[in-house]
Amino acid sequence: MFLKHFSLNDHPFIENPPVDWLLRDPRIQEAMARLSFFLQQADIALIIGQTGVGKSSLIKILLNEIPQNQFHPLYFHLTPLNANAFLRMIVFQLGEKPKMGKDRLLLQILDKIQQNEKTSLFIIDEAHLIDPQVLTDLRVLISSLAKPSLKILLCGQEGLSIILKRSAHTDLVHRITVKVFLKTLSKDQTAPYIDNRIHRAGGNQKLFDPEAKALIHDYTGGLPRQINNVASACLIHAASLNQKRITESIVTQTMSEFHLP
Repeated sequence: MFLKHFSLNDHPFIENPPVDWLLRDPRIQEAMARLSFFLQQADIALIIGQTGVGKSSLIKILLNEIPQNQFHPLYFHLTPLNANAFLRMIVFQLGEKPKMGKDRLLLQILDKIQQNEKTSLFIIDEAHLIDPQVLTDLRVLISSLAKPSLKILLCGQEGLSIILKRSAHTDLVHRITVKVFLKTLSKDQTAPYIDNRIHRAGGNQKLFDPEAKALIHDYTGGLPRQINNVASACLIHAASLNQKRITESIVTQTMSEFHLP
């Protein structure tokens, strides 16, 4: 394992790192500013971005920083469910036993939210896979409650934008006052991203040469998940060659056997 070879305490590029490992780069800072406004003033917010761009990391940061005395967050990611099943999941997460029939489920959710002294926050991840009827049900819920009883955060890939353009969701879209379109990392942002992960894992931030980090950005397009994959592969390859630094040459050799999808 390359950890011992590079004197690392942990794998620096794991898929789900601790929240304090997550770098607040300019993209995340801007997104958090918008989400802060959402928590204070808006009913529905939208996060859109391609797979692996850092949407889940953004949600993790939000959940870590959200005022727990003001909000009751509920996270949903099992989105490929029919509408009734999704409502039952909400009821279950609210601590109730789901009743039969959509009308009773909706009333259960409304009653439970109204009883809560905190504002309920529904965070719906992978929302591009959601049953369109669920979006209609969510619009009904939020329009039936007095502010600020419920807030909804929809998070998904670009396909969610296409779904929301359907005329059936016009009323819902008009209620989305905060939109976050998460982009990939620039070349200048990729280097501190790699350095931060190495530092958090207990390693030397000079482990990756500047030219190597720039080349990794070129190969990955600045997509964080792919940066993690390529950087991990480089560490493995360098360790196998008994090399202590990740050079431009190491990245080139690694990528000759590493085919991105």
